[in-house]
Amino acid sequence: MSFKTHFSVPSRWLNAAAAVAAASVLLAGAAQAQTVKLTTSQGDIRIALNAEKAPKSVANFLQYVKAGHYNGLIFHRVIENFMVQGGGFTEKMEQRPTKPPIPLEASNGLPNVRGSVAMARTGEPNSATSQFFINTVDNAFLDAANSRDGNGYAVFGQVVEGMDVIDKIRALPTTTVNGQQNVPVTPILIIKAIVEPKK
Repeated sequence: MSFKTHFSVPSRWLNAAAAVAAASVLLAGAAQAQTVKLTTSQGDIRIALNAEKAPKSVANFLQYVKAGHYNGLIFHRVIENFMVQGGGFTEKMEQRPTKPPIPLEASNGLPNVRGSVAMARTGEPNSATSQFFINTVDNAFLDAANSRDGNGYAVFGQVVEGMDVIDKIRALPTTTVNGQQNVPVTPILIIKAIVEPKK
């Protein structure tokens, strides 16, 4: 099954002041948060997880990381002024088996701002499994309060190091592969994902 998030890029974003305020919510307590490091073919990305606000999403993500699920997968969907999505496909655009889907946690108060990490899903709200995306810009329309379907997309973490890597990835040329749009021409590999020791 092709697993895509069902949304389109809007014409308006959060204003700068609101974005700064929203990001501060995500980063609050980041120094004590559990972090995951993604070693990619473009560089390292470090994500601070918010288990307090998104316990099911964080537990789910950590299960996949610890199981080695993300090792060898790619960022298969890249839209420059929107998001980069990964966690589902190999370089051959084959999907790995996943665990059962988890309940949607989009009403947790964590906003889809630049650098935030959220669960990808289908049109069914409670369908998220292993795929996630990193917002490259402020995407307020993905928040539950603003979403077209009234459900939104669950943010569970924030990139605390490596947004320069995300910016490199989002600028790369894309193509269509096996019916999947916005696939980077050069595969962006997640070489390894690890849970880091708490500081």
